[in-house]
Amino acid sequence: MKKVVPNILVVDDSKAILIVMEAILAELDMSETITTCLSATKALEKVKRDINYFDAIFTDLNMPEMDGMELIRHLGELNYQGAIIIISEMEHKVISLAANLAKQHNAHLIGNISKPVQLTQVGSLLNKVAYLNSHTLIKEPAISKTELINALKNDEITPFYQPKICINTSKIKSAEVLARIVSNTDGSIILPARFISLAEQHDLINEITFALFEKATSDFENIKEQLGQNLKLAFNLSPMQLNDLSCPNKLLLILKLNQLKPSDIIIEITEQHALSSLSQLETLNRLRMHGFGLSLDDFGVGFTNMSQLKNLPFTEIKIDRTLISNIETDQFSQVVVSSLIDITNQEHLELVAEGVERPEELAYLRHYKTRLAIQGFLFSRPKSKSEFIDWAQYWIKVTGNTINYKPPS
Repeated sequence: MKKVVPNILVVDDSKAILIVMEAILAELDMSETITTCLSATKALEKVKRDINYFDAIFTDLNMPEMDGMELIRHLGELNYQGAIIIISEMEHKVISLAANLAKQHNAHLIGNISKPVQLTQVGSLLNKVAYLNSHTLIKEPAISKTELINALKNDEITPFYQPKICINTSKIKSAEVLARIVSNTDGSIILPARFISLAEQHDLINEITFALFEKATSDFENIKEQLGQNLKLAFNLSPMQLNDLSCPNKLLLILKLNQLKPSDIIIEITEQHALSSLSQLETLNRLRMHGFGLSLDDFGVGFTNMSQLKNLPFTEIKIDRTLISNIETDQFSQVVVSSLIDITNQEHLELVAEGVERPEELAYLRHYKTRLAIQGFLFSRPKSKSEFIDWAQYWIKVTGNTINYKPPS
């Protein structure tokens, strides 16, 4: 059986800590190899031999010669794509600054564990690493290019809907539109993990996006009528699609044909890849100028730092699942999310917590008493149009748009 976090490096100048970490990681049985180093300098040498070998690096902060923050900076310069976890007790301000500095260095700092190290802490963070490095997870293989082309020819790209719900009122604020391939012959469903990367690889992602956009926008008026209330639709665009300067005009044309306004639509752009090219920034700005809502998706797994949020024309930020998972006990996630809430309040941005799956996570998020929206399996998995309408009608009837409703555990 393949381990979910195959290769781990632990860096600490204390032999005792290295022995403890080896024992904990062995007991968790989530890794194939565990490598230890007593110095950051030697650790960096090991990483340089194969930048893609280690899936996660645990590092102390206070070490001689090269400290942990310097190591993180070097890892970012090397374009290390794995997860980084600090082994050190840190104050709130130190956590916040470390997370922001890591983003500026293009490094994936996802958490910290305090000493003495506890097995439960390490296990929780390894689950986050597995989520971040989804390529290491056991999953179904991608479909073939021929199968994808046939799905497009047969008009099998189908929108599924997942709601974003206001935590204060339980009102459905918007619905994210997610792609599925639904067979015309037997109704079988293929999930996007099996075809989105393939579509990007073979320059078919625009065809999928516009097929999805056309179907969902043509259904939108009927959805609103059935629910008896206004909401918005959210669509995903990859940063590479923003390089197409004609993208805003194509979307506007489809909206015009369906008698919709750009203000009805939120465009979600993943944070996993930095927005840097002039064409990407121009497209982003033009979309906002035309009135589209702009959402920075998966915040927490990419490289957008807090200060950049003030300069890019986003109207919504989505907190990635890795920061929401077990947030009620994860100090690192609590500090980052709290800082993000402060910034979005100051900048009057909408904020969405995605991947809410446990009642404990919802209960913790409620204490912020802000206009936070929530999205996740705790409320609804992505559903077909008819299933979504049935779910939403029941939700509206049961909640009555009040804050007292609590979903079943």
